[in-house]
Amino acid sequence: MASPSPRSALSPENLGLLESVARLGSMAAAARELGMVPSALTYRVRQIEDALDVLLFDRSARRAQLTPAGAELLRSGQYLLDELDAVAQRVKRVATGWEPQLTIATDAVMARGTLFELCEAFYATGAPTRLKIRAETLSGTMEALQGGLADLALGVSADVSLPEIQIAPLGQLRFVFAVAPHHPLAAADHAVCDEEIRDHRAVAVADSTQRGAGQSFNILPGQDVLTVPTMQHKLEAQLRGLGCGFLPLPLAQPYISTGRLVVKNVQRPNHVFRVGYAWRRPRSGGDSGQAMRWWLERLQHPTTRAALLENHHVS
Repeated sequence: MASPSPRSALSPENLGLLESVARLGSMAAAARELGMVPSALTYRVRQIEDALDVLLFDRSARRAQLTPAGAELLRSGQYLLDELDAVAQRVKRVATGWEPQLTIATDAVMARGTLFELCEAFYATGAPTRLKIRAETLSGTMEALQGGLADLALGVSADVSLPEIQIAPLGQLRFVFAVAPHHPLAAADHAVCDEEIRDHRAVAVADSTQRGAGQSFNILPGQDVLTVPTMQHKLEAQLRGLGCGFLPLPLAQPYISTGRLVVKNVQRPNHVFRVGYAWRRPRSGGDSGQAMRWWLERLQHPTTRAALLENHHVS
């Protein structure tokens, strides 16, 4: 009879058999517990060792002692058994309408603390759905949803209309032009014009889109630009005086209040954006999964929507 393959040798039954031998310290004792003939158990252990090409038990001692390889197999094997149990539970729960995974694309303007508070509340329900968070910026947030890389998008423009995409408002987000106190523009006592701004480096967040050049805002022709990956990087760069630019007021406000950022009046209007969240409409008139319904229900609460826009905490 051919020896089992390494994969088949690591069956839950075989791992349980090895655990019994290690725990009881005797092939004979393990055979009695498992209701097996000792010779049959010994044969099974040797088959497993042959399949893995390792020695799992040191048979020179009076007790059946695990070799280092055997101890590692049981440690890893316990992880596999626990994961199998978890998979069985997830499959059982998914059969009741829970998605295996829910991916949320979140724009750089969203408050991360509030996002993770929502994650904590979701996990507290005992839902079997795994969450995956994607950090996106500008048009990349909606692109992730449209391309099937995300199920829910937070921080998209609320003023767009797309087929098969449902959009609901989060609220309005005001941007202010801010610089560090030691930045040259901080001393200006008048509304700064574009010509003055053009002489100073702008800090811009890169659009995370994978198609084309993406969107850019408030970059003047000929202006030097420092491009950074996230809104937090943009904030840090402007706090250091590396450049100037518009920041979401809720994100900048703690630093404005402590004097680490100075808001300047500009001749161009400060922008106010209508921000929303979006998800794909279920196909063929079907219902959303329970995880999606949980998130959409939470996002209907005005306090949740406001917190996602406003609750930026100083780190």
